[in-house]
Amino acid sequence: MSTSVIFWRRIDCEGLERAELVIQPEGPSVTSTVICLQPGGFRLDHRWQLDSEWRAQSVTIERWNRQGRGTLRLERAETGWVVDGTPRPDLDGAQEPDLSVTPLCNTFPIRTMMKSTAESLVLDTAYIDGSALTIARSRQRYDRQGPRRFRYVDLGLSSGFAADLVVDADGLVVHYEHLFERVPLPV
Repeated sequence: MSTSVIFWRRIDCEGLERAELVIQPEGPSVTSTVICLQPGGFRLDHRWQLDSEWRAQSVTIERWNRQGRGTLRLERAETGWVVDGTPRPDLDGAQEPDLSVTPLCNTFPIRTMMKSTAESLVLDTAYIDGSALTIARSRQRYDRQGPRRFRYVDLGLSSGFAADLVVDADGLVVHYEHLFERVPLPV
């Protein structure tokens, strides 16, 4: 078992995320806190359980903002997803969740691409709007630009949005154009 801590800073507004990644034989787990100072501000905690292939099995989200506290739980169920204990057939076939307030979720499709020679990957996601705690199906594409460089293109809910991503050897984001950058930790 190994544990590492990663910090990401928001580029588009004032915000910071601290993620603790624990690697175990049965699969990684991630516990993270996002603090964002956008108008009104919010705190969002998210806890992930992944399988050995880094496919999301579940995520539990707690959000605090000026309206109060909200929670959401998303779990994989065969070919679909269950939200707060209720099956969501509209999400059937979505390969991975994508939580809007973190670059962590880009790791899931990028690791899939890093294991193949594919130049492009299109996938449906269960898109979670972190500030509103809503989930909707969306579509994304990742294009390989180099060994650790990818282009993200939104084909769904935010159609037309695109950004270049640089990742480390594990597929974790180092730089996400317009939105996030890794904060180097002192040695």
